[in-house]
Amino acid sequence: MRRVIRTVGVVLLVLLVTAGAAAGALWLYLHPSFERTDGVVYGRRNGTPLTMDVLRPPAAKRNGLGVAFLVSGGWRSKGPGESPAWLAAPILRAGYTVFAICHISQPQSTVMEIIADMHRGIRYVRHHAAQYGVDPNRLGVTGGSAGGHLSLMLATRGGPGDPTAPDPIDRESSAVQAVAIFYPVTDLLNLGPSTENLGDGGPPKSFVRAFGPRATDLAAWKQIGYESSPIYHLGPHVPPTLIYHGDADTLVPLEQSQRYAAKAGEAGRRVELVVHPGGGHGWTTMVADEEHFVRWFDENLKK
Repeated sequence: MRRVIRTVGVVLLVLLVTAGAAAGALWLYLHPSFERTDGVVYGRRNGTPLTMDVLRPPAAKRNGLGVAFLVSGGWRSKGPGESPAWLAAPILRAGYTVFAICHISQPQSTVMEIIADMHRGIRYVRHHAAQYGVDPNRLGVTGGSAGGHLSLMLATRGGPGDPTAPDPIDRESSAVQAVAIFYPVTDLLNLGPSTENLGDGGPPKSFVRAFGPRATDLAAWKQIGYESSPIYHLGPHVPPTLIYHGDADTLVPLEQSQRYAAKAGEAGRRVELVVHPGGGHGWTTMVADEEHFVRWFDENLKK
């Protein structure tokens, strides 16, 4: 019996050590070495500063390229220093400087204002590219859910700034050159089998206020939804795009990405859709999937 007890004890000890080593390895994976500058002000909205956190790998590992991480879920964002760096761990480890762009959360800002502020964020990064040691002509963008939607709004509607603007930042382009995202909203006018769809042709039921007071007017909503939906703005300018989407997502159904990819293909644009079997609106291995994001950025930005 004592021998059995000793054997069981040894087995348990080995399991505990193995589990501890695995947990330690996971922690290290999610916490690569990097420098961060929090609360960089890139603009203002109604008198409130708009901020981003700049995350930079150690100098010896920087590859001279930047990726904007749009910090948004349900069109709600974070404050200075609150951006979840671990979500960008694989991208940082690969040497990319990450610009975690935050915004004022809805309903304090409308989705339309948030979209405009994401354009401003990219223009800021491009204007200050030399300061951060990144190529202004090779910027990637990433995010999930609302962050994915905003990424696609940059992909489809990003472009030259106003050459006559008094602020030099506003003269810069807001275009991005590669996109890698999770489960984006692509068509607000056709929500499909989403749990947010009331079936009346109106905005997502939990986000009516996010689109401003005119969103309750269905005639006005058609224009708002059209202007705020990436699928209606596809064209030859759209950069290579990688989308991961779960086939069990009931909030933003897979068909949102499927229809976007199909229409992009018709326009001759490259959109790769990876379906995560059984994946809902998020899954536990998403950070591991970002290794594919890194390869995508490497392929499309290192030219």
